[in-house]
Amino acid sequence: MTAAEFDLVVRGGMVIDGTGRPGVRGDVGVVGDRIATVGEVKGRGRQEMDVEGLVVAPGFVDAHTHMDAQVFWDDLGMSTCWHGVTSVVMGNCGFTLAPARPDARALVVRNLERAEDIAPEAMAEGIEWNWSTFSEYLDAIDALPKGLNYAASIGHSALRTWAMGERAFEEEASADDIAVMATELRAALKAGAAGFTTSRSLAHMTSDDRPVASRQAAWEEVVTLVEIMGAESTGVFQLAPERLFDPQAQQNFERRLSQLAISSGAAITFGMFAMPNLPQPSIQLLDETAARGGEMYAMTHCRGVCSAHSFRTRLGFDSLPEWQEIRRHPLSKQRELLRDPEIRRRLVHAAHHGTYGATAGPEASRPNFETMAVLLTPYLRNPTVAEEAQRRGVDPVEAMIDIALEHDFDVFFVQMLMSQDDDDLVPLLRHPRTAMCFSDSGAHVSQIFDSSIYSYLLAYWVRERQLFTLEQAVQMITSRPADIWRLADRGRLMQGYAADITIFDPTTVAPRMPTVVEDLPGGAVRIDQRADGYRATIVNGKVLTENGEPTEARPGRLLRAR
Repeated sequence: MTAAEFDLVVRGGMVIDGTGRPGVRGDVGVVGDRIATVGEVKGRGRQEMDVEGLVVAPGFVDAHTHMDAQVFWDDLGMSTCWHGVTSVVMGNCGFTLAPARPDARALVVRNLERAEDIAPEAMAEGIEWNWSTFSEYLDAIDALPKGLNYAASIGHSALRTWAMGERAFEEEASADDIAVMATELRAALKAGAAGFTTSRSLAHMTSDDRPVASRQAAWEEVVTLVEIMGAESTGVFQLAPERLFDPQAQQNFERRLSQLAISSGAAITFGMFAMPNLPQPSIQLLDETAARGGEMYAMTHCRGVCSAHSFRTRLGFDSLPEWQEIRRHPLSKQRELLRDPEIRRRLVHAAHHGTYGATAGPEASRPNFETMAVLLTPYLRNPTVAEEAQRRGVDPVEAMIDIALEHDFDVFFVQMLMSQDDDDLVPLLRHPRTAMCFSDSGAHVSQIFDSSIYSYLLAYWVRERQLFTLEQAVQMITSRPADIWRLADRGRLMQGYAADITIFDPTTVAPRMPTVVEDLPGGAVRIDQRADGYRATIVNGKVLTENGEPTEARPGRLLRAR
């Protein structure tokens, strides 16, 4: 028998290569961790996959994650790994675990635990801190068994605490402080950091109700660090903007970013979300910046960022004393108490008239019943709480209680924070200088389940709405983010590229309903969401998941910037 010419041959699928070109029926031959050929493969493979009727695409690229801590206790990369993703970029919004001086790790954790809703107990139990510098952190990631590929940016908040200690949360940096930051930034970029990130967002707070460290930086400090990156690397500057819900302030801020992109030579990216009355120049500015010699890109979201409320996780009512009295009990006791008419009356009154505690970011806050959906299907339209209350003829709060009891608490109430209107969303998704990659995976794990946006894009926008072709959608989540973040050999099915491949059934691909699991270090809860329709996800030539289940392989790698 003739020896196999390929390690893997994927045969007979519809090959959509990530460039936007029309898909063609063909094969993909893999040797080692590389794509050897695309087209008709006559030679035999040691492993053969017959995928007739399925789509063969490049592995999806999730470029906005916060998996910096999770990678230490989760070698699969859940829930991201269930949705066709093969490569992620972490270290966004200025939040990273490095650099961190051994006697000041608590300062780094302080930046993350509330702003990104990552339990300090999980970090304490799940992480073996064996680094100080960012270069050492990259080496630690490199040594871990991993299902996915990871690129990592260096975060401004950690960089400030490295240079300033406790002062990072209280004051602007001196020239000497900035010099310390610059030295560590240069070392990180030389070691392969994907970029530099920061947050100016008013929503990003510490657990003791102070701004995270990066928010205390003068704009001149940010400019100095971005200019270093622009001059000495091909890295990307990412930031969380200041006033996302103030259209005029956001527009002014984006123009300042445009000027920085032009003057620094650095590529700049930020989240651009669909919002009612979104200023059109926000989109046009991407093209204007390019015309003036700068690079500026927007990360988009195909569903609209939302906060998931559940009796098994958090509710927007949990800061109210009347609700705290009930919520402190186990769910079995809560079930009994919630059936008491007098207790219900007090809870409904408190929900409407009580004083809610302050929140930051997507923390569960006072619900808006007109925009909060009852999650009954994972990607089709769901009724709002207000609509369901009207149908039942009860108060919206009472409707939430009834629905929760009817589902034995296995139901989410999804508070939409952004617009879902087609007129707002579609132009952002279509724009050639945007990439649909804002999942926030690894953060807010008990409140957000946006790892599934890749499956949602394919199920809702392609199959149900038919507003995008498969080729357009695949390009949004493969070559576009790979190009922006300089992942030179990812995001396309072409000879010589890394063999990161996602195989799915376009007629069934979809996210499943989310569930609550208790598998974080220390037993903390998170939301898990799997998917249907994925035949296999292949990372560096090895099958990571097959028919929705993981294999034993952990073929992921650290992707160092070149």
